[in-house]
Amino acid sequence: RRVHGGFATPHTLPHPMKPNAYYSEPSEKYLTSFLTFITITGLGASFYVKSIRTHHLKSSLREIGVALRKCARAAKEIDRKSFHIFGLLIPFIFQLLLQLNVPRSTCLSIAWTITALGWTSDILRLNVQYVRDNWPLKSIFRENEKTSLSGACYFALGCSLTITIFPPPIAIASIIFLVLGDLAAAIVGVSFGGNACVVKLGQKSVEGSLAMLLVCFFSGCFIFAEVHLREYAVFLGALAATLTELFEPFGLNDNLTIPIVSGLVLSWAFNRTQPLLCE
Repeated sequence: RRVHGGFATPHTLPHPMKPNAYYSEPSEKYLTSFLTFITITGLGASFYVKSIRTHHLKSSLREIGVALRKCARAAKEIDRKSFHIFGLLIPFIFQLLLQLNVPRSTCLSIAWTITALGWTSDILRLNVQYVRDNWPLKSIFRENEKTSLSGACYFALGCSLTITIFPPPIAIASIIFLVLGDLAAAIVGVSFGGNACVVKLGQKSVEGSLAMLLVCFFSGCFIFAEVHLREYAVFLGALAATLTELFEPFGLNDNLTIPIVSGLVLSWAFNRTQPLLCE
């Protein structure tokens, strides 16, 4: 028997919301190695984007086929999203702590403490002039975030809820869907939206949604590479994440809803396939 994130099982991991359901899980060694690779790669790409001048970035965008009229906005979106890639640190650190045998309850306490501090700070930003004038990274805020809670608050809340509700592999996959999938949707949508398909999905584009679906699907397949029949569950989870980003159900910020909806669908889908492997 081995313990993974507070659950002790021989080769399977119980779903906390459905005690009698089980699904196979990726090994801790593999999951840590994968997260290390994508985190280092993502942070390296982020630092590279920050290090080059804007006009060089625009030139690079033109070379890969981005229309001239879209280059300025695309460059700004890439610069903004290069900060969001730091969100990969959350699943990486979470998995690393678990592998170091740090109790899951301690990990949750850390996550909720950071979330509470983030919300408190952002509320102060909105209500205290001095804090608002000296807020770091305010240049990357969207226009609506200047007078409302930032996406970072909802991101922290979404991640904390996700790692609280779901087993570690599901939580990690759901958070990566949010970080990489949303990044792909934004950058591809701004850069190429309307080029291949004239249909616009509200303020979103077909190209951006397709990019998110593909990124979520392939990242999920890598995360659950050791799990048989993973494609079925991963595709449904990726589709759920994409539709949540597209339609923003209940008007809630997608930084909150994407990981939770993805986690629910992944859990349901794995519980549909894995009992067949355990018979």
